[in-house]
Amino acid sequence: MRVVLDTNVVVSGVFFGGVPGKILAAWSAGAFVLVLSPAILEEYRRVGHELGVRYPAITAAFEPVLTLIAMNAVIVDAPPLTVPVSADADDDMFLAVALAAKAAVVVSGDQDLLEVSGWRGVDVLTPRQFLERHLPT
Repeated sequence: MRVVLDTNVVVSGVFFGGVPGKILAAWSAGAFVLVLSPAILEEYRRVGHELGVRYPAITAAFEPVLTLIAMNAVIVDAPPLTVPVSADADDDMFLAVALAAKAAVVVSGDQDLLEVSGWRGVDVLTPRQFLERHLPT
């Protein structure tokens, strides 16, 4: 299964663990294929470094995770959506990647994305919903 992870899931998983950390571990173990675009990878990097200022002890772990993602995820060029879908236009890049990569799921804690779940067949699930529905425990 191809899955797009919102920035909040990746950064939370690296910095705080919990359910997002379990999702990253499942990806690392081959439970699903992570798909993203160069713009999403750059957003992961930017937000991770911003958070790293507040949590310097964890920052050292962030760059190796980004390297693993860059080396092992499927990176696609996704043209921007022609019409805004999410209330926050910045979130549309996750939907664009899902369409371009034929990913059925976007995992996000962002309410604006969650509200458009089902758009063009793309399910937007919270990390807990994704864990419970798609990753056996």
